[in-house]
Amino acid sequence: MTALFFEDFETGMKLSTAGRTITETDVVTFAGLSGDFNQIHTDAEFARATPFGQRIAHGLLSLAIASGLAVQTGILGANVIAFREVNEWKFIKPVFLGDTIHVEMQVTEIKHLPRLQSGSVSLLAEVVKQDGEVAMRGTWTVLVRTKG
Repeated sequence: MTALFFEDFETGMKLSTAGRTITETDVVTFAGLSGDFNQIHTDAEFARATPFGQRIAHGLLSLAIASGLAVQTGILGANVIAFREVNEWKFIKPVFLGDTIHVEMQVTEIKHLPRLQSGSVSLLAEVVKQDGEVAMRGTWTVLVRTKG
């Protein structure tokens, strides 16, 4: 799909991404990049003794991958001027190494901003695991270029 302009979005419009499996490399790389070496993410023996019974991916890693999946569709591609807000983001279920996630989005609000030659688009975004469980949910607001 090619990048959408502001005028291409409609309230209620639904969009979905491809899936991506969370890997060991993702978690180790993110820990190094962020400095978050919490044992729940990096120590299999420690994590085995937690209520989760295994390591979990960083929540912010899963959120970052989710935004990347949205961009890869082209929906939030070259016409996005700014990713402005992440609102009321809830981490509902853990994402484990080996889980495959995708993002389901629904346009909840659009607002034309002629002064900026763009518009604000709010999307309810749900990060969904391979078993259909919603791992996280919230609203993303992006600034999208207009056609004119």
